[in-house]
Amino acid sequence: MGATGKAEYNKVVANASWLISGKIAQMLLSLVVGTISARYLGPSNYGLIGYGNALVSFFMSFCTLGINSIIIKDFFDHPEEKGKALGSAILMRILSSFCSVVMVVAISFFIDYGEWETVLVVALCSVSLLFHCFDTINYYFQSLYLSKITAIATFVAYVVTASYKIVLLILKKSVFWFAFASSVDYIVLAVFLLIVYKKQKGPKLAASWSKGKALLRVSYHYILSGLMVAIYGHTDAFMLKLMLDETAVGYYTIATTLCGMWTFVLAAIIDSMYPTIIKHFKSGSTASFEKKNRQLYALVFYISAFVSVMFLLLGDFAIWLLYGKEFLPAAAPLKVVTWYTAFSYFGVARNAWVVCNEKQNYLKYMYVSAAVINIGLNLVLIPLWGAVGAAVASLITQICTSIVLPFFVKGFRPNVKLMLEAIFLKDVFPSKQDIKTLGE
Repeated sequence: MGATGKAEYNKVVANASWLISGKIAQMLLSLVVGTISARYLGPSNYGLIGYGNALVSFFMSFCTLGINSIIIKDFFDHPEEKGKALGSAILMRILSSFCSVVMVVAISFFIDYGEWETVLVVALCSVSLLFHCFDTINYYFQSLYLSKITAIATFVAYVVTASYKIVLLILKKSVFWFAFASSVDYIVLAVFLLIVYKKQKGPKLAASWSKGKALLRVSYHYILSGLMVAIYGHTDAFMLKLMLDETAVGYYTIATTLCGMWTFVLAAIIDSMYPTIIKHFKSGSTASFEKKNRQLYALVFYISAFVSVMFLLLGDFAIWLLYGKEFLPAAAPLKVVTWYTAFSYFGVARNAWVVCNEKQNYLKYMYVSAAVINIGLNLVLIPLWGAVGAAVASLITQICTSIVLPFFVKGFRPNVKLMLEAIFLKDVFPSKQDIKTLGE
């Protein structure tokens, strides 16, 4: 028992270490290339790309079909069907991606009619959707605690993308070439993952209509939920463009980019603990399952709070140093939206609890409510405070989604209790028995 616990702990630490190490390297590269690109493009063009990516993000959840939230559990439940599950998931996502690209371009054509530069930027950004489906392979490696492969794959993809941007800067290319950069990232990542999957002798991929239906039967709750998350996660940039201009989007994009630059740490921790939480649930130990969830929530909250305090104190200096005086108005929304991260990643961390307890059906109601709240808040606050108003709307919405709305849903109250206990550090730290067991 002790040896098993220690081995599991080592796997989680090694898994997270690979993910974090890869992302640190990626962050440093992103910091250099991203800031130079932003200075070159200026707030207006940078905001135009931010608007294009925001519009594309609305459809990202439809492209995933909610499968990413449940496929690791399916691997554990039906290990003999891994190849069939993976192949079916990828095929369904390819079909949904083609539909999404058509819809994205059509929406931009009507909303931005006459602004052909904007329509073209959106179209170029949307190409990434066609290749995003292959990131499903990541979850196969994560289920085996092989995030070393994921870390290397994402870093290689980003190095190629960064090199692509550097060439554009040297050649002084237009905003259209930069809009295609995210697509380059996903194209390289897709090719790399497919090659490594084959070299690792992963299960033979096969598409099955019955398996696809079985996956969708569980995951469809996440489709609407993901769409609602996209709405309240990206509607701010979308509404800033419609109600103000691209420059306001540029400032807001800088703020959210800085906030998101470090969140790979949270994603790595969550991804690494996900299989462990599922194992504790399947073992039948409610106490250990709940404790693992509390520990995950506590890590997410306090790491986020520390970073937010740093942004609050040093936000102006960071923007001036990285992006120059032209982007200093981005400091105000940065100091607000940074607090969004803790509650946003509460929602991501909650997925393991939701899947294990089969509470997916509640998500759509909460996220629809959150989307309505966010749109309403943006309509009121953007005219008053501009980009800061959008940041306030996002923060309030995320608090409602993670804590307030779930409290009024009976099936989610136990999870809210776990989150609040985590914030107050109740039964979070390992007990003497846990430490003793781990050391055996």
